Amino acid sequence: MKVTVLTLFPEIISGYLDASIMAKVRDEGKINTEVVQIRDFAQDRHRSCDDAPYGGGAGMVLKPEPLALALDSVDASSKRVVYPTPSGRPFDQDYAGELGKADELVFICGRYEGIDQRIIDEYVTDEISIGDYVISSGEIAALVIIDGVYRLLEGVISRESLEEESFSRGLLEYPHYTRPAQFHGRDVPEVLLSGHHGEIQRWRLLKQVEKTVKIRPDLLEQVDITEEIRNILGELETARKGE
Repeated sequence: MKVTVLTLFPEIISGYLDASIMAKVRDEGKINTEVVQIRDFAQDRHRSCDDAPYGGGAGMVLKPEPLALALDSVDASSKRVVYPTPSGRPFDQDYAGELGKADELVFICGRYEGIDQRIIDEYVTDEISIGDYVISSGEIAALVIIDGVYRLLEGVISRESLEEESFSRGLLEYPHYTRPAQFHGRDVPEVLLSGHHGEIQRWRLLKQVEKTVKIRPDLLEQVDITEEIRNILGELETARKGE
């Protein structure tokens, strides 16, 4: 896969691409990256990329001319183009997997009040929201999506690790513990020290269901309720009523 990012602040994107697992998988050739400075395509001597919105209102809007030239420079019209925006479709694990099937993704990092609608109409295939809130940096939103996508690519993270993560089965992830066995008066659950694989798996599923019920009960509507999960839900309900 290739990821191309159009931005006014390439240093934000490059800092992430040059660090941690992303840098490793890029060096291994599992993913290619390109960062494009939108300002390089500005057409006036001041290299301006924003202007006041028609109709009035606060803030500035990214101009269409520099953006269009930047998009054309990477042949964006033939690729999947992502624009992170609070008014987009919610980003989730399934969406990340869907985007991961693309050969190339092009990201437009908005700023200020956003980008000219005509760019969205002509180039953008996916308007994506990372949550019901507003942040000032399209770069940060783009990096959230990129991170969610690339780690699902074959060979980046082990299949076993991915299958145990939150949302992989529709449930939140179970808690993790490591050495020492006691910390600040808190012990590692005894079952994890037992070496009994079946009991450990049962405990982990119990904790997944328990946490999902407590924090994200809405997720249960999408979960394949197996007999084991149904039994656990019954146990939790019985315990709740007994409190």
